[in-house]
Amino acid sequence: MGRAKQPEIRERLLDACTDHALAGGLPDRLEAFAVASGTSPRMLLYHFGTKEALLRAVLQRARGRQRQDFEALLRVQPDEDYLTTLSRAWAGMTSAQGRRYLDMFGRLREDAEQRLWPGFRREATTDWLGPLEDGLRTLGRPELATLVLAVIRGLIMDLDATGDTDRVDRAFADLLASLRDPLSG
Repeated sequence: MGRAKQPEIRERLLDACTDHALAGGLPDRLEAFAVASGTSPRMLLYHFGTKEALLRAVLQRARGRQRQDFEALLRVQPDEDYLTTLSRAWAGMTSAQGRRYLDMFGRLREDAEQRLWPGFRREATTDWLGPLEDGLRTLGRPELATLVLAVIRGLIMDLDATGDTDRVDRAFADLLASLRDPLSG
């Protein structure tokens, strides 16, 4: 009779592997995760079954962290204009802390076969609509959530491709200005 799996060990390993992946991307080999989590590839397989199962678990854990962090940034704040909230959210999403999520999930979106996470591209788009609609509702414009999300996603792709932070930040500020005063343009 084998030893029973210990969920707390699996959770500790998953957190360490997730931290490693967010810092440097998903590794090609289990050895990198093993070193990062202080265990062996064999023990990782014992707790997760397969390399693909571990990678999926890491992606799901990282996505959970991202959703928690980004939803907190996008959440309506009492006594704060939502455009100010959006400005702060943009700064947080494009900061070093936020970029680690964008880098990881940007690569996942590029995977045309979506092997590790079928349906990810759709989920990664639609899950931000609710918080944006809630915030834009405070401005009387919840119907703009899709447009604002599309601009944010496009600017993030631009930032990733060019690294031109100043230009992209100015474009985001222009978006906010157009939302504040739609007739000024």
